[in-house]
Amino acid sequence: MIERMRERVVAACDGASKGNPGPAGWAWVVADGSESPTRWEAGPLGRATNNVAELTALERLLTAVAPDVPLEIRMDSQYAMKAVTTWLPGWKRKGWKTAAGKPVANQELVVRIDELLDGRSVEFRYVPAHQVDGDKLNDFADRAASQAAIVQQSAGSDLGSPEPPASPDTPRATPKKASRPRSATGSSSNRTLKAKFPGRCVCGRAYAAGETIAKNAQGWGHPECATAGA
Repeated sequence: MIERMRERVVAACDGASKGNPGPAGWAWVVADGSESPTRWEAGPLGRATNNVAELTALERLLTAVAPDVPLEIRMDSQYAMKAVTTWLPGWKRKGWKTAAGKPVANQELVVRIDELLDGRSVEFRYVPAHQVDGDKLNDFADRAASQAAIVQQSAGSDLGSPEPPASPDTPRATPKKASRPRSATGSSSNRTLKAKFPGRCVCGRAYAAGETIAKNAQGWGHPECATAGA
C-alpha cells in the first residue's frame, strides 16, 4: 500500500525587538490553501535581541506543527534562516564554534531548532520585510510579533485574539498625485517651446525658427491659437 503524502502547508514566522535589545516578541501564522491565516500565535520575550526573537518564532512554529506535515516557512530574517540551514553544519563540526573560533550565539535555540527539523520536510523561503505590497503571511507574523513586543502579552487564534494591528515599521501606500489638467488635444495646456524650424500654424500664419509655439489640434503653432482650439 502506497502511503499518500500530506499536502505542504504554508506558514510564516517573525520576531521583533523594540531597541535590539529591548522589549521583544515572537509570532507564527499558518495559512489555508488560499494563503489566508487560519492559526496563529504570538508571545512576549521580555528584553531580548532581534535574533533571539526570530529564532524563538521559528522554534515555536516547528513545535506547534506536527512533524509529519511538510512545511513552507516564509521568513524575513536572513540570520535565522542561514543559522539553521547554511551555518549550522559547520558549527557542529567545529564543536559549536564559529569560523573565528568564538562560541555560537544563541546556541541553545539553534540546537533545539536543529532537533525539530530532523526528519521533517521543510522548505525555507526568504521574503523582504516591511513592504507595502509584501507577502501577506509574513506581514501578519510581523504585525503580531510587533504587537507582542509592545504590549508584552500573549495572543493568538486559540485565545480568540483579534487580527494584530498594522506594524509601525511598514510604510503605507502613497496615494498617487493628481495629474495636471490637460487640453482637449491631450497635451498640457500651458506647454510651450522654441521652434527649431519655421512652420505654419493652423490659423494659416507662418512662424519662424526660434519663435515660441504650442501644440494644437493639428500640430504646432501660435500659443494663442492652441488655447483657442482647446
